[in-house]
Amino acid sequence: MLKVEKLVAGYGKVQVLHDVSLEVPEGTLVTLIGSNGAGKTTTLRALSGMIAPQSGRIVMDGADIAGLPTHAITRRGMAHSPEGRRVFSTLSVADNLLLGAFPRVTGARPKGDVAADLERMYALFPRLSERRTQLAGTLSGGEQQMLAMARALMLNPKVLLLDEPSMGLAPRLVEEVFATIARLKQQRVTMLLVEQFAMAALEVADFGYVLENGRVTASGPAGVLRDDPAVRAAYLGQHG
Repeated sequence: MLKVEKLVAGYGKVQVLHDVSLEVPEGTLVTLIGSNGAGKTTTLRALSGMIAPQSGRIVMDGADIAGLPTHAITRRGMAHSPEGRRVFSTLSVADNLLLGAFPRVTGARPKGDVAADLERMYALFPRLSERRTQLAGTLSGGEQQMLAMARALMLNPKVLLLDEPSMGLAPRLVEEVFATIARLKQQRVTMLLVEQFAMAALEVADFGYVLENGRVTASGPAGVLRDDPAVRAAYLGQHG
């Protein structure tokens, strides 16, 4: 579904990613782990068009989308739940979710049943159902994270990018977020997950890549990476 080949990207003259290659097959959950500053968020930003790649290919569903603007990539079916949530704080929970479906409403994406998908999000995230008329800016951090994920899912995406969904959350809420990601995996939602809690990410993922200083230094089935002594020492020690 998503194939990245020799991706080079950065900010201005600062090159962050060096020939990054990875693959996210349809219906799988792939995780990208690494220390702070390794280039994980930059990778997702390059994939979704938030920054323009300097070179390399990004192929989604058979089409090269590298260099396209974000709105064009979204219309093709990539949804990005960004680091820091970035909900529309002055809009209600319901309106935030409907904005996630905007390309479907305008005809840029297949419309499907938006109302039914809205109810599906409320079933997946019961707390959002309780707060559907509440302003997003008044939600707790955990609730805003759930809203950011649900808003991205309202696109009915071919590929869902999740950037640090557990960041800043209490341990109980982190467990809740990962339980939701596991449910999405069971529904065969194609996902690329960037996550600070490497052990938790590898527990739920099918496959993993280790990013170090903007380069992929290891990859393999998530269980193999989880049990690799070098990976555990470098990335999992502080988290179990």
